[in-house]
Amino acid sequence: MPLALVFAGVFVRLRAILAPYAKHMHVKHDLPGLYYLETIPVPKYGEEVFFGAVQVTADHVSFHLLPVDVFPELLESISPKLRDHMQGSTCFNFRNIQPGLFSELKALTRAGFDGYERGGVLGR
Repeated sequence: MPLALVFAGVFVRLRAILAPYAKHMHVKHDLPGLYYLETIPVPKYGEEVFFGAVQVTADHVSFHLLPVDVFPELLESISPKLRDHMQGSTCFNFRNIQPGLFSELKALTRAGFDGYERGGVLGR
């Protein structure tokens, strides 16, 4: 199967992890190969705060999740397999669909959203 089709499938699955949070945030980009969520303007910061994004690149599909930088303790319980997909402090890269890891990433995303909500970062 051509890499572009594989990456398109990965993108769809990872986008589905972020999409439920769109009703609480602002979708800055929703394009083929790029989905980007940020909070609505947060009064205490005076601007929007990045939450997460999915982006197709030439080599992989990246899932960015800023709450793991804001709340690093969220990473303490991730599996070594998911940690192997980390690039930097907030990015996970995938070259194919990995249901078990995507389920773990879904739970991590939920925990990040809950942290934003508790911390008043959602601007509501």
